[in-house]
Amino acid sequence: MVDEPSVLSAVDGRVATLTLNRPKSINALDHSMVTALDQRLRAWAADDAIAAVVLVGAGERGLCAGGDIVTIHRDAAALSGDATAGDAEAAACPSAAFWRDEYRLNADIARYPKPYVAIMDGIVMGGGVGIAAHANTRVVTDRTRLAMPEVGIGFVPDVGGTHLLARVPQGLGAYAALTARSLSGADAIALGLADHFVPAGDLEAFQRALHTMPLEDALGEYAQRPPESALDGQRNWIGTAFAAETVAEIIERCRAVGADEAAKVADTIAAKSPTALAVTLRSLRDEKPTLEETLAREYRVSLRSLRHPDMAEGIRAQVIDKDRTPSWRPTDHSAVTAAEVDAFFAPLPDELELTIDTAPQEDSSV
Repeated sequence: MVDEPSVLSAVDGRVATLTLNRPKSINALDHSMVTALDQRLRAWAADDAIAAVVLVGAGERGLCAGGDIVTIHRDAAALSGDATAGDAEAAACPSAAFWRDEYRLNADIARYPKPYVAIMDGIVMGGGVGIAAHANTRVVTDRTRLAMPEVGIGFVPDVGGTHLLARVPQGLGAYAALTARSLSGADAIALGLADHFVPAGDLEAFQRALHTMPLEDALGEYAQRPPESALDGQRNWIGTAFAAETVAEIIERCRAVGADEAAKVADTIAAKSPTALAVTLRSLRDEKPTLEETLAREYRVSLRSLRHPDMAEGIRAQVIDKDRTPSWRPTDHSAVTAAEVDAFFAPLPDELELTIDTAPQEDSSV
């Protein structure tokens, strides 16, 4: 029996559909999928017979749960256990090759010249955010659970996630990044990470409508006002707490709020990797560069994360052994020094830096 491709593509009239097709793993991205997505999107950008592209995930659980964690763990374990390994060794591993192509794909999606409709139903995490939240048309549902969960495995939000979250006001972007908590569809719209709310029960009809009417008309018929965002109602205390300069101070301010929810947030953050949290906060507080500049910076941080022991340990505890008891180094949030954080952002040798073509893809139909 021949396995189905991990990315399916179909054209119906002037609408092309990409389906992530690994439902057993909630359509987690691997390198071959990134390559397939890139090839199809580039071809359709230059095809004047295609007016719009739709991205969906196979199965009932979600669009995409993230990236290929097994390969990343293998590389992180090898690099963090080798005291002689440096940037060159990290850049030569399979994870680095995956990130280079994935981050370029994220940039291409952000400037796609045609309507690119990302159906962000169910679980949308990590790499799934990268291929959906940079789209020009982002649709969420009542089943959406969107998250950047990287700090929980000793990693830092990537795929342009720090670019998106740095632009969310009142501390809500930092909240999402440092807690790694899931956001509802309503939350995602409130934070500016999605555009339209279509009830999950109407998705099939909405997708059929895309083949028979203009995108704006289909949205007009099926998109609804989203429910109230639970997170939006907590802006005041989140804005105050997450304005602190350090992770340790953010935790302290959350505890000082005196509310159960804020105390739970403090506990959630305190359990994450102190190093990954500090690097994430610095990423969010950096000046707001372009997406391409952010992706190049995230690539540096990703390579350095591979070499730090927390990433291998975090994946081991959360995904491999599932004991949920990682041993972070260091364990104290006040013990991470500015010099240690700076090292994650230091420029790579020129030949190792991620370069992204800033020219937009051509739309021959315009």
